[in-house]
Amino acid sequence: MQIGLAGLGAMGAAMAARLIEVGHRVTVWNRTADKAKPLVAAGAEVVATPAALAQSCEAVITMLTDKAAIDAVYNGPGGLLTGDVKGKLFIDMSTLPPEVTIDLAPKVRAKGAAFVECPVGGSTAPARTGKLLGLMGGEPADAARAKPILDQLCRKVEHCGPVGAGAAMKLAINLPLMVAWQAYGEAFAIARGVGWDAKRLLDLFVESNGANKALTMRADMIVAMFEGRDPGPTTFSIANGVKDLRTMVETGEAAGADMLATKAALAGFEDATSHGFGGGDGAQMAVYWAGRHKK
Repeated sequence: MQIGLAGLGAMGAAMAARLIEVGHRVTVWNRTADKAKPLVAAGAEVVATPAALAQSCEAVITMLTDKAAIDAVYNGPGGLLTGDVKGKLFIDMSTLPPEVTIDLAPKVRAKGAAFVECPVGGSTAPARTGKLLGLMGGEPADAARAKPILDQLCRKVEHCGPVGAGAAMKLAINLPLMVAWQAYGEAFAIARGVGWDAKRLLDLFVESNGANKALTMRADMIVAMFEGRDPGPTTFSIANGVKDLRTMVETGEAAGADMLATKAALAGFEDATSHGFGGGDGAQMAVYWAGRHKK
């Protein structure tokens, strides 16, 4: 199948590589063209505009940063919807407020195309190996059409309901994880007075009921950070955490919830970003906060 992908950040690039690997003909577009070079070397084609991407592909996946990027790529000059896209399938996999995809869907349908959202749980490693958790929102017929593609990117695809439901579920699922990184940092700040080395401390936390999957999977990375060693590549940055936490607060408050824990985590992530750690892995929050006020 000829599949297009717009947005070659870490996640978008990993998904494009996965689609090439499983045998699709992949065409890519990115605002910064240099990011396409590794994918071109792997067999992808590159085009100059989102409009050209839509014209050349049966299905187009978008993995973009925020509402402004969505507006520009879909509706701006040379955007995905500027040409004849009747019969094509658009799958947005960005992490966005539900109202963004709810607003976008009828614009796509007005052009005679199908639209589903499918934000995902997971980072670059599961994106590269097809092990993401897909949280799809869309009409049943559109969801059925998108699922064979999404099944090659995800270990499980959950149809959450109409467009907007997937976006809401993605925020809900990621919220406890984001709050947890701040909580682990505060916990490690308490524990550092005991005098244990980082490996012993993380081994104990991993054995405890307070450990989530992310802590277990990133325990070695966190130990490396504590010891001043290279922790390896960033899988989800603190700066992206700031964006998502802000979206969670806004979405929760719009639903009438008082987002106390989320606001506290957001303040922590913003503090880390303001001190130059925005590019670090989200797990670095546990290390940064543990030592922030160290005497």
